[in-house]
Amino acid sequence: MTTDPAATPSRPTPAIHHDHRWQALGLLCLGVLMIVLDTTIVNVALPSIRADLKFTDAALAWVVNAYMLTYGGFLLLGGRLGDLYGHRRLFLAGIAVFTLASLACGLAGTQGFLIAARAVQGLGGAVVSAVSLSLIMDLFTEPADRARAMGVYGFVCAGGGSLGAMLGGLLTGSLSWHWVFLVNLPIGLGVIALSLKLLPAATAAGPSRHLDVAGAVTVTVALMLAVYAIVNGNEVGWTAARTLVQLAVAAALLALFLAIEARVRVPLMPLRLFRLRNVAVANVVGVLWAAAMFAWFFLSALYMQLVLGYRPLEVGLAFLPANLIMALFSLGLSAKLVMRFGIRRPLAAGLSMAVLGLLLFARAPVAGHFVVDVLPGMLLLGLGAGIAFNPLLLAAMSDVEPAESGLASGVVNTAFMMGGALGLAVLASLAAARSEGMQAQGQGAAAALTAGYEAAFLVGAVFAAVAAGLGAWLLRVPTQAAATEAEPAS
Repeated sequence: MTTDPAATPSRPTPAIHHDHRWQALGLLCLGVLMIVLDTTIVNVALPSIRADLKFTDAALAWVVNAYMLTYGGFLLLGGRLGDLYGHRRLFLAGIAVFTLASLACGLAGTQGFLIAARAVQGLGGAVVSAVSLSLIMDLFTEPADRARAMGVYGFVCAGGGSLGAMLGGLLTGSLSWHWVFLVNLPIGLGVIALSLKLLPAATAAGPSRHLDVAGAVTVTVALMLAVYAIVNGNEVGWTAARTLVQLAVAAALLALFLAIEARVRVPLMPLRLFRLRNVAVANVVGVLWAAAMFAWFFLSALYMQLVLGYRPLEVGLAFLPANLIMALFSLGLSAKLVMRFGIRRPLAAGLSMAVLGLLLFARAPVAGHFVVDVLPGMLLLGLGAGIAFNPLLLAAMSDVEPAESGLASGVVNTAFMMGGALGLAVLASLAAARSEGMQAQGQGAAAALTAGYEAAFLVGAVFAAVAAGLGAWLLRVPTQAAATEAEPAS
C-alpha cells in the first residue's frame, strides 16, 4: 500500500521561538478568516450583484459555484504541493493569489470577469486552507497545545460566518457590493508581511515528488462542466443535445479521473480509502448535507432581500444566531456530545434538526415575519450544523490509519465542497424553473419567487433527511472509540 506523502509526518518540526507560536497561530487564523469570510460575505451581496451586473437567477449561482469548484478541486493538490515545496511558501502564494483575485472581483464590471476572478479566488483559498492545518501541526507538537490550537482554529472558521454576514451587509448597504471583495486587500497584505517573520520556513520533501496534476484537472473540469449543464438546463432544455452532450462529457471525465487515480503512483484521491465503509458513508453524507446547507445560505439570503425586502445589513443580522450557535459548538460542545453518545446519534440528530429547519423555510410565506418565519429555521439549522459537523469528520477518519487521518479529512472536505457546488446548482435551477412556471400562470413576482424558493428548500430537506438516514443506519463506529477521538478532534 502506497503511503500518501501528504499524510505522512516525515518532516522535522520547524524551529520557531516557543513564545511566537501563538502569534503564528493568530496569523494563520487571520488568513483562514479571510477565506471563510468570503463565503458568507458574498451571499449577502448577491442580490446587489444580480441587479448591477444583470445576472439571471440561475447564472447568479456561478458567483458561488466558481469559487467552490476550484476550491474543492484543488484542496488536495494544494496540500500535496505544501508537503513537497514548503508550507510557508505555499501559504504565502495562496494568500497572494487570493488577494489579487479579490482585487479583480472588486473591480469587475461584467459577469464573465467576476466569475473568472471568483474561480481564481477559490484556487488561492484551497491552497491556504490546505497548508494552514499542516502549519498548525508543525507549530504545536504537544497534544494539549495542539488541541487548544485546533479549538481556536475551529472557532475562527465557524465564527467567521457570523462576521462575514454582518460585514457583508454593512459594506453592501453603506458602500457597494464591490467592497465585500476589496476589504480583503489590507488583510491579505498584512498577512503576507507578518508571515515572513512568524511562520517557519523549514521545508522537507515527502518520499515522492509526484504531483497528480492530471487527476486534479480532470475532476475539476468534469464537475465544472456538470454544474454548467445543470445551471443552463432550464434555459436550453434538459433534453436538448447541448445539455446531454455536456453531461456525457462530464461523466466521461469523471470516469477518466477514477481511472487515473487507480493507476497513478501517488494519487490525488486514493480510491482504496473508499473501500472503508465509514469513509465511504461519511463522504456520501457530506455531499448530501452540503447540497442542502449551501442552498440554504444562498436561497434564504435571496428570499429575505427579494421577497421580504430586507436590507443587506438586516440579512447579515438574520444569519447571526445560526452562525453563533455553530461557532459555540466548535469550541467543544459537539465533542462533549460525541464523548457522551458516540458518533451516530449526534450526527443523525444534528441532520434531523437541519431537516426541520429547511422544512420551516419551505413554508415561508410571501408576507413573512422574522420571528415567526425566519428565526426558528435559522436556529434549527445552526444547531443542527453545530452538532453534526464534528461527528461527520470523526466518522470519515475512524477507519483510517493515524498517518492518513489528514488525507481522509481532506477527502471529506473536498466531497463537502463538491456536493455544495452541485447541490446549489440543482436547487437554484429548480427554484428558477418553479418561479418561471408560476409567473407564466399569472402569479406576481414575489409570489413566484417564493414558490421557487419553497420548492428548493423542500428538496434540500429531502437531501438532509437521506443523509441523516444513511448516517444513522450505515455508520459502524464503536462508542468508546468515538469518545476517545472526540476530545482531540474538537
